[in-house]
Amino acid sequence: MTQTNSRRNTALQGAVFMIAAGLLFAIDNTLVQILTMTHGQASTTVAFWQYFIAALFSIPWVMARLKGSLKTKRWALQILRVVLAAAGVQLWVLGLAHMPIWQAIALIMTSPFFVTIGANFLLGEPVKGDRWLAVFVGFIGGMIILSPWSDAFTAWALLPVGAAFLWGMSSLVTKILTRTETPDSLTLYLLVLLTPINAALAVGAGFAITADAAIWLIVLTGVLTAAANYSLIKAYSIADAAYLQPFDHIKLPFNLLFGWLVFSYLPAGEMWIGTALIVAASVFLLNREASVSDAQTA
Repeated sequence: MTQTNSRRNTALQGAVFMIAAGLLFAIDNTLVQILTMTHGQASTTVAFWQYFIAALFSIPWVMARLKGSLKTKRWALQILRVVLAAAGVQLWVLGLAHMPIWQAIALIMTSPFFVTIGANFLLGEPVKGDRWLAVFVGFIGGMIILSPWSDAFTAWALLPVGAAFLWGMSSLVTKILTRTETPDSLTLYLLVLLTPINAALAVGAGFAITADAAIWLIVLTGVLTAAANYSLIKAYSIADAAYLQPFDHIKLPFNLLFGWLVFSYLPAGEMWIGTALIVAASVFLLNREASVSDAQTA
């Protein structure tokens, strides 16, 4: 009985951390939109400061692991992984600067589909018919949200899809690296390389924050990014990914709420249909992945 209660408490804690991460990311996304849409800050500038400030909170962790975790056998893949992640960040922030938050967050949920397709064509992993069906359903959901046939469609809507693709490819590279590299090494290289890459991309727009109010907002985004990522890592460290996934999708209503409160964004009816298809398909894919992993370790 004690062991059962302990498992329930651990599962509950994992769910709480996952929901907290979704809430923090939703506030963060809203602040990014305020910085770019209201205060006119360049998206590359916002992305640089946001992740640079978040990285400052990781300095104690980095210093404690710097010596041992810098050893790697695959420099090129380490760099490629971080470049893909950084490019995804840039597209994501640029997308938030030009489109409703509900549309961006719904489209970013297409990332698992890119991972599945990439695993088949790039890693040679077999993908059965039920998974291809899930990818197809998710694609239909994304097309409903994008609505390229609509007069309201703009090319900006493709940016979150691009971010989802790049983050999906980064996940595939991470999967390859886990065969030879330690989790500490993967985390360390991400933290060490992300800031200089973001800095290089921000050179054109500059690093200056042009509005006094924006300075405090940019600091807050960095703090929230650090807190959100900590909550996310904490959740995955104490509970299974398949169990946590439904709680991860709670970030959508959080983003909807803040988008409505701050910008009066109200999604169209077809958005709910498209999002439902994406959520259902991605949950299925993640559950299938968990089932396969459990079978392999049994």
